[in-house]
Amino acid sequence: MDNFLHSLQERHAAAAAAAYPCTEIVHSFCNRLINWMFPEHTGRVLPKDEIIAYMQQLQTDLTHLLEPIAQQLLQSPGVTAAEFMEMVPGIYDDLTKDAEAILAGDPAATCQYEIIRTYPGFYAVASYRIAHALHLLRIPLMPRIITEIAHTRTGVDIHPAATIAPYFCIDHGTGIVIGETTIIGMHVKLYQGVTLGALSVDKSMAQSKRHPTIEDHVVIYSGATILGGDTVIGHHSIIGGNVWMIKSVPPYSRIYYRPDGSMNIIENRNI
Repeated sequence: MDNFLHSLQERHAAAAAAAYPCTEIVHSFCNRLINWMFPEHTGRVLPKDEIIAYMQQLQTDLTHLLEPIAQQLLQSPGVTAAEFMEMVPGIYDDLTKDAEAILAGDPAATCQYEIIRTYPGFYAVASYRIAHALHLLRIPLMPRIITEIAHTRTGVDIHPAATIAPYFCIDHGTGIVIGETTIIGMHVKLYQGVTLGALSVDKSMAQSKRHPTIEDHVVIYSGATILGGDTVIGHHSIIGGNVWMIKSVPPYSRIYYRPDGSMNIIENRNI
């Protein structure tokens, strides 16, 4: 027991030295930013004169979050927080397009208000887009905290370093995995259980492109698994449910399993 307690003391001392803000505070910042951009998310509407003050408070709060890790940043916490807030209009624009794509692609969706308020896919993508902006600023750990909280809440696992273009539609969402080096083009739609993963999990490949590229206007149905950094799904393709892929396919492909278990690939450029 003495050795165990000594080990715990050392671990607590090391954690104190790291001084990273607690998960709940990071989560609160992310949620308040989503609420500010999209009041539909909680139904709380700010008076006009409070909108700017709320933005300023968000920037101040992010500065305070970054102060304990100032030595790990490329610039000062204040400058980094200001740069992040300059990225927020772009985040908002992309998320608005994502909501439009979900509304257009889901027959069950009645309006954008419903999507923003209730859809787990929208919340997961909103968290990802915030985390991705923080990742681009080389802020450590915080992006992963944000996306893993969204993963816990929605069942959608998106690495903050993935590159995802706007008009991204997640339908249902549960069980979706999007790996670190995934690249997703515009107007892509994913159903539940889709995995965009690595063909190998060897640690030596950590700095290489391990995850697939999905070009524009691709639909991937539930349970499909697409693996490998060299795998490219050509634009305007449809990947059927439960398909397992480790090779690229050209644009306008239709991939599905035959009843005998073999995979059929159809290329039709006239569709």
